[in-house]
Amino acid sequence: MLSCAMTQPTDRAAIRALARRSEADIVADLRTQLARSPATLDAVTRRGLALIRKAKAEGERETLVAQLMNRYRLSTEEGVVLMCLAEALLRVPDSATANALIRDKIAGRHWREGEDEDSPLVVALSARGLSLGSATLMLGAMGSKANPLTLLKSMIRRSGEPVIRQAALAAMKLLGQQFVMGETIDAAVRRADKDKGELASFDMLGEAARTAEDARRYYDSYAAAIARIGRDAKPGDPFANHGISIKLSALHPRYEYLQADRVREELIPDVIALARAARGVNIPLMIDAEESDRLEPHLDVYGALIDAGLADGWTGLGIVIQAYQKRASEAIRWVAAKARARGVTLSMRLVKGAYWDTEIKRAQTMGLGDFPVFTAKNHTDLNYMACAQILREHQDCIFPAFATHNAMTLAFIAELFDGADYELQRLHGMGEGAHDAIVALSPPPRPVRVYAPVGTHRDLLAYLVRRLLENGANSSFVHQFSDPDVTAEELAVDPRSIASVPSKIPTGLQLFDPVRRNSRGYDLGEPGVPEALAAAIAGARDIGRIAAPIVGGTAAAGTAEAVRNPATGAVVGHVIEADADMVDAAVAAARAAQGDWSLAGGAFRAERLERAADLLEERDALFLGLAIDEAGKTLVDAVAEVREAVDFLRYYAAQARADFTYPIALPGPTGERNELILEGKGVFVAISPWNFPLAIFLGQVSAALAAGNAVLAKPAEQTPLIAHAAIELLLEAGVPAEVLAFLPGRGETVGAALTGHDDIIGVAFTGSTEVARAINRSLAARDGPIATLIAETGGANAMIVDSTALPEQVARDAVASAFQSAGQRCSALRLLCVQEDVAETMIDMVAGAMAELNIGDPAILATDVGPIIDAEAQANIAAYIAEARAAGRVIAQAARTDWPAGGTFVPPTMIRLDHVTDLKREIFGPVLHVATWKGGELDALIDAINASGYGLTLGVHTRIDGVAAHVAARAAVGNVYVNRNQIGAIVGSQPFGGRGLSGTGPKAGGPHYLHRFAEEKSISTDITAAGGNAALMAG
Repeated sequence: MLSCAMTQPTDRAAIRALARRSEADIVADLRTQLARSPATLDAVTRRGLALIRKAKAEGERETLVAQLMNRYRLSTEEGVVLMCLAEALLRVPDSATANALIRDKIAGRHWREGEDEDSPLVVALSARGLSLGSATLMLGAMGSKANPLTLLKSMIRRSGEPVIRQAALAAMKLLGQQFVMGETIDAAVRRADKDKGELASFDMLGEAARTAEDARRYYDSYAAAIARIGRDAKPGDPFANHGISIKLSALHPRYEYLQADRVREELIPDVIALARAARGVNIPLMIDAEESDRLEPHLDVYGALIDAGLADGWTGLGIVIQAYQKRASEAIRWVAAKARARGVTLSMRLVKGAYWDTEIKRAQTMGLGDFPVFTAKNHTDLNYMACAQILREHQDCIFPAFATHNAMTLAFIAELFDGADYELQRLHGMGEGAHDAIVALSPPPRPVRVYAPVGTHRDLLAYLVRRLLENGANSSFVHQFSDPDVTAEELAVDPRSIASVPSKIPTGLQLFDPVRRNSRGYDLGEPGVPEALAAAIAGARDIGRIAAPIVGGTAAAGTAEAVRNPATGAVVGHVIEADADMVDAAVAAARAAQGDWSLAGGAFRAERLERAADLLEERDALFLGLAIDEAGKTLVDAVAEVREAVDFLRYYAAQARADFTYPIALPGPTGERNELILEGKGVFVAISPWNFPLAIFLGQVSAALAAGNAVLAKPAEQTPLIAHAAIELLLEAGVPAEVLAFLPGRGETVGAALTGHDDIIGVAFTGSTEVARAINRSLAARDGPIATLIAETGGANAMIVDSTALPEQVARDAVASAFQSAGQRCSALRLLCVQEDVAETMIDMVAGAMAELNIGDPAILATDVGPIIDAEAQANIAAYIAEARAAGRVIAQAARTDWPAGGTFVPPTMIRLDHVTDLKREIFGPVLHVATWKGGELDALIDAINASGYGLTLGVHTRIDGVAAHVAARAAVGNVYVNRNQIGAIVGSQPFGGRGLSGTGPKAGGPHYLHRFAEEKSISTDITAAGGNAALMAG
């Protein structure tokens, strides 16, 4: 059964209740709470108006950022593209690729000239620097009025891309000085010490760790920073000193909820050591906020620090809470309860949040019915204010810090905390104007603390883009504050006076409205969700299931053979194999019933498929359990499997309703009616694979049914149980018993009998290329009608990585594409092709990320990679790896293995190839081949990949749009994935299927698939005899 070592806290109920509560209900409560606030609407508005007037009258100290926000809005690409270019150039070692990157990013951009004479010199210089680089900086300083775009073209003609490269790097340096306190912690501390009126909280730039080496490097960086910051720290109040902020995801490559054991055993001791070091030198330490699925893990770690005594007699231990999260208020109360229970005072920084777009996309992708964050900016503002009130009520145990650039939020805090102890914070390079004004008009009791990033320019981009997204959007306060056309009176609006409007952002369930409902998903990173799902699966499990043949709605008798769990060898059910007589009976019944089923129409058939989809969601625990027990899938993969099956049912139902219900009117002369109708072809055989035993099985069956065909379904030999449950579901949903038969068995017996039958009109098959060829020959050799073959087979799928690619992204996507589902996907990555200029770093990072995978029983929630489907497949893959090892070609192999003795496992393995053409066949398992290619030889690489004859999926990682477009155009594949993983095609969004040796098309889950199962009939009627065309007489 599914198991999880995670212990569930008993004091998080209130937090979890808010997670999925409706935004409208929460906001209604917020308005009620804030209506009673001592910081009244009138008082805050007066204070805010005075603050804004003063700031605008004195001019922004943040001239550069404020003017850049105005000049380069996020509604265009101008404000971001050269920053991205410069940051990319810092990572690109070869000149040819760097020059190509410049050409790609510059071409076709419409750079704004602006009215430089009306701007301060630094703004004119930086704006020109953003658009054209250092050469234009000099021209701008000299007063040149040259057209920037014309100048750029002439510069490239005269000097070439290297000049622009240096120019872009100069622009990046300018931005780096604005947003980064220093490239080293020593330089940052010395710079911060120069401003005696402010303190700093230093943040070491960088994103989440992908490897253990990354995590160790970040740890050492934090430890060194704590020592340097603490060198000049004073005893007493820690908040009189500079501090540090730490990001937990930088300290562990698997900082996620399902890896709770590793977090507890590996991460928490490191965080305790850093906190102890910070306490030792008396500098405040803040645990920075991250994505919403890490809120409770954050609380786990923070709670462990409190329990370890780090806050006893010391107030410097802090945590950051994001007000855009619905759960923020109860998270604050939880921290307060921990503090009071321990008898300590903790600290907290309240922010609004910087991952909003990521949170929205994640919830939509996972098929959730709501969002963990507020969808309207003023709702976040309201929650921030309500959270501030909670902090005001808990000053006995929490020292609060408020990080904001919004003058109205500052006014509310100043009004609410008048006479109390608190701290204001802002980002380095932003918010100076508003903070200067509040310090002058309503001095806070402490110096303003600046959140000060530390790091090199190559680490700046991700942080900078978050800041621009947060503050550069046209609706943000910072952007409007810097706009001279927006008056102080227009800005001085208390969020309480702004009416709420219904969100127009579709939830995960609404993505495809009104055509169809999206499949429901689960957030397995939300505490309690996977545990509840595991309990439901255990309750639905039935090891007594017998997958007997079903013909005419009746189950057949016969000898039952055991079906075993590939992870443990345990018996999970039994199967009875069909025989030739059953095949004949099923074909006869199907032929007799198919005509009426086709005539019933698309809407009639759609209703039954949609009912089946609803039943599948209602009983998903049964199917999730079968996917885990019978197919060896992890819970993550099992959820995706069930969702895809639901999507296929609803997608093909919607197509049947649209295309198969009414005739299609065709043009013609007056007095004539021309129509095209779609009908079922006849009896289809659906032969599905074991690697997607529910999704592909139901996808093929439901498509054939939706088009009006009768279907004889043969599941894979290894996975008959889940297919049997799916057939029972379809019959319960109203699919006539005579139209749908279930015929389990071996390919050489049942499969051969089906594909060789004269009365079969078509076969939908997913499996190996060799079997597809055999089926094709079998169909061609019959005396019956010419049959249709729809085949999706394997692929030698490659990923091309050039020297502009981000190593962290490549590592994430390559590991997921190659090793998720133990590499047992048709779309899985088999061949990683890395440009040799960056190969060593890139390959090391992929190997390091692979090393973090947990291989074992998928019934354990922390498992990443489950078993190979059976002993024969396992032996073949293991022998292949052994041969590679003997030849010295094994680069690395994952070692975090803990699997049952009776299972069939292969650890993820990376194998080096001398050339891409050395991959002679598809290895259907967790094996990733790696080859390098020379810059300038991209076309030769693509041609070599094409020469394999396979054409299923191809991944591309590059930051040159032109390269991505060129690869997509030249590659002979069915699916191209750019800067993402190349598995998990979404029904209706990424139709899936290959070409050449990889399949016949059309693509499953696409707009043309269903028509391949249909016959077309055109009907032309002369209507003059019935009175002609009356419309001609009108008017």
